[in-house]
Amino acid sequence: MTLQAVVVTDLGLLRPNNEDAAFAGNRVIAVADGIGGGPAGEVASRIAIRALAQLDEEPQAEASAALRHAIETANSEIGDVVDADPTSEGMGTTITAILFGEDETSLLHIGDSRGYLLRDGQLRQLTRDDTYVQSLVDDGLITAEAARHHPHKSLITASVQGRAFSASLTSLETRAGDRLLLCSDGLSDIVTDENIAEVLRHVTERQACAERLVKLALQAGAPDNVTVVLADLS
Repeated sequence: MTLQAVVVTDLGLLRPNNEDAAFAGNRVIAVADGIGGGPAGEVASRIAIRALAQLDEEPQAEASAALRHAIETANSEIGDVVDADPTSEGMGTTITAILFGEDETSLLHIGDSRGYLLRDGQLRQLTRDDTYVQSLVDDGLITAEAARHHPHKSLITASVQGRAFSASLTSLETRAGDRLLLCSDGLSDIVTDENIAEVLRHVTERQACAERLVKLALQAGAPDNVTVVLADLS
């Protein structure tokens, strides 16, 4: 199969800097949303994306192992930055990435950036948010709709911060005609899955589709950075 992907990112309407980073290659797509504030978040997300982008340079026989190694490398580098500059303590990043290997396609996820699959017109969320409010939803204490408006919806429970971490790695079954979306929470927090699906179904040109999704976030107020990676398989 052939992977064709684009990236669109926007500062949003309230943030002074963009802590998101993303990559759209021939074998790898990835989005990372930095945490820690100021330049520290930017540094962490870019370290993660740089490590993942290197996997695009040549085919990977074992996608899951390659993803794990890349993120462990990024984690180590983030730890080195924190050790060298204690003022950056607390910096880290979410990561959602898909690698198309020679024998498998794998999804790596940690944090609250998301992965979606549109197939035959149906949208499916591929990732589970590592957040406090998602744990409330899982325990049946609040609804998914209530989680969207919860005051602590941005409180993440897992990220890559230069110390021990646990990321999920899953295999994906993909086929020609699939459309994949990776996004930071700047999109998914304020644009509903229904509206995302509507755009993915009806705006067939990739760049225009990605731009339309970002525009929806901006029209809704975009309090955070907004980043979209959109990929089609053929």
